[in-house]
Amino acid sequence: MDCENKPNSKLFYNDITFLEKTHESTRTMNKELPLEVKKYLSKYSVGLWKLELSGKKSYNNIIVIPAIQEYENILHLLTSLIQNNNKYFNETLVIFVVNNLKSSHEDVVNDNRKSLEFIRDIISGETGSDLINKIHLAGLNVGLIDASSKNMELPEKDGGVGLARKIGMDIALTHFDYSNKEKKILICLDADCIVKKNYLSAIVQAFKKRDTNAAYVQYEHLFPENEKEKLAIICYEIFLRYYVLGLIFANSPFAFPTIGSTMICDYESYIRIGGMNKKKAAEDFYFMEKLAKITSIKKIDSTKVYPASRGSWRVPFGTGQRVNRYFAGTHEEYLLYNPKSFDVLKKWLHGFNPLEILGADEYLENAKEIHPALHSFLIENSFHENWEKILLNSKTDEQIQKQKMIWFDGFRTLKLIHFLRDNGFPLVNMFDALDEMFNCFDKKIIRMNNEELPTSEIQQMYLTTLREIT
Repeated sequence: MDCENKPNSKLFYNDITFLEKTHESTRTMNKELPLEVKKYLSKYSVGLWKLELSGKKSYNNIIVIPAIQEYENILHLLTSLIQNNNKYFNETLVIFVVNNLKSSHEDVVNDNRKSLEFIRDIISGETGSDLINKIHLAGLNVGLIDASSKNMELPEKDGGVGLARKIGMDIALTHFDYSNKEKKILICLDADCIVKKNYLSAIVQAFKKRDTNAAYVQYEHLFPENEKEKLAIICYEIFLRYYVLGLIFANSPFAFPTIGSTMICDYESYIRIGGMNKKKAAEDFYFMEKLAKITSIKKIDSTKVYPASRGSWRVPFGTGQRVNRYFAGTHEEYLLYNPKSFDVLKKWLHGFNPLEILGADEYLENAKEIHPALHSFLIENSFHENWEKILLNSKTDEQIQKQKMIWFDGFRTLKLIHFLRDNGFPLVNMFDALDEMFNCFDKKIIRMNNEELPTSEIQQMYLTTLREIT
């Protein structure tokens, strides 16, 4: 591997008065909203859901949390949130989007009902459980969107985590305090997470002190006590971080994790990309990819989110499904993309991304010299035709540079890695791949006799190193 040059039911809000009615319990669509927010909501917002909230305050920071059958986890999350410094609590709102489908199992609906009752007890301001009293004492503002009760459920076709996030984030736009110059920050979190004690302050300070429009928070899955569950989550987090490491090595502009509970952006960036999508899975991947096309994605590594390390039915892939798959034993889990495929990607980006603009034939010839499989991939993806259209329709070199990133985006990057996997660069042993990639970052883990499956302790050392460099 070449390690040289080490990497440094759809309802649009077409009527403003209609939108006002859907939020009549709190701050409504009014003249304080910027024109671009009104235009966005008129074009993209969906549904009849509204925000339940005590008072008519406006906020600078809004955390949106989709929740389905998460009653116990909501308690844990709120417990961790109120341990944060309350410096920014007054200007921060936490919105829970409790959701399910009409077809959801009775257990899900019943658990959601408990969540609704609990959050409404917080909103009511009445003395309640010890946790509710602590939330009131801390001054944390909590709101609720009921997408669970009868006739309020998410639609069967689109209902899922993407739509739940979208509902919460779109409604959040109507509750920002646009009268001051502070950044208006949209923060994504999941109900099955806990956060570090400096979570909120680190995010706000990162957006205040740096030229930040979009970011992600560093994350770590907490290790379960059960040894097999621990191995499952180590294996999965290595898989996630290794791909990001490969993109860092290749100097890809899409070298960041795409995990829903870590995503953050300001309201302007949210509007520019047309808001959150309604995908039932991978909504985080497509959201972050769209953000990366309009702004730099910064890493906030001064704090952490700790996602749950559990099996789950909630989405068709992701942590829950990978943990389930690990236990099922249906796949060889200890395999990773061949490091040499990232070498091919690196060489392609080195020739494609610079300011110099070449013709389609020149790029294709360069690709053939890098590797025939890369050339075949570009041909199959109609690179020649697309590049000629880009050159024809772009008026400036700057527009062409933007089109490079739009065409060879994060999704096409992943498609290339998969194409290379199937055409000459097969998957390799997880720890062999890590050793080869670590060598390019001056990192090394000692394995006894280069065993294919090291001990749990050694696997954890590999993950710790990955956490340091991704």
